[in-house]
Amino acid sequence: MLKLVVLISGGGSNLKSLLEAAGDAEYPARVVAIGADRDAEGLAHAEAFGIPSFSVPFSSYPNRDAWGGVLLEQIQQWQPDLVILSGFMRLLPDSVVSVLSPNLINTHPAYLPEFPGAHGVRDAIAAGVTETGASVIVVDEGIDSGPIIAQKRVPVHPGDTEQTLHDRIKLVERELLVQTVLDIANGVIDLKELTA
Repeated sequence: MLKLVVLISGGGSNLKSLLEAAGDAEYPARVVAIGADRDAEGLAHAEAFGIPSFSVPFSSYPNRDAWGGVLLEQIQQWQPDLVILSGFMRLLPDSVVSVLSPNLINTHPAYLPEFPGAHGVRDAIAAGVTETGASVIVVDEGIDSGPIIAQKRVPVHPGDTEQTLHDRIKLVERELLVQTVLDIANGVIDLKELTA
């Protein structure tokens, strides 16, 4: 059984899908803890599903490294097999990435390497493209630059707003995340091989 720690910053819609999937006895992974970098709405899912949670507010620390050190301690208490950044809107310090990677993955609302960064959906609309996508990657020291594990295209419809497009991308992100975790747990995906 793969032990997961999921980190969020917002509503945790991808997290909720993962928790629902993990509720199936046949699904070979369990979320053992949920963490956040602020008072995130998605922490309500932890309570609803009876999962322990923790918060390490970025604003409580003098710098990124100090914050990252405390976050890493919180994560490591749970001895996870895999750490998932799911709508986690903070860059992790390199010191944290080097300890957790390659067992550190991230969902991103674009077809990487297109539109990396915090505004992938807005950037896709601004670029006038007819399709974008969703990706799951291994986190490295760059911004959305790690090895791609899984991705899928999502069409951009005429008249799409950032919200309408993001809502459609999230549906695909959730599917990709649940399937990726399943494939990692079942040995179909080897993160060490991906990053070798």
